[in-house]
Amino acid sequence: MSLAIAVPAQPSLASRILHATPVIGHIARDISRDISTIYYVLTILLTILVLAIQTWGLAALVLSAVAFVPVMFTLLIWITLP
Repeated sequence: MSLAIAVPAQPSLASRILHATPVIGHIARDISRDISTIYYVLTILLTILVLAIQTWGLAALVLSAVAFVPVMFTLLIWITLP
């Protein structure tokens, strides 16, 4: 007769690095505990974007759009996968 010992799953290396990052890790831990936290994060990011556009004008809008291009490419590839 053998005893089966349940070993807890180890978090991946990417997960450990994400949670170890000072600001992003804190937000990631909060989101993993309560999913409604993402709405606060999105509100804060949108407010930062609006304030940046008010301060620096079109340059802030263009730079944020350029930074969002890899996210959109990833999203478009992800939704077209079978």
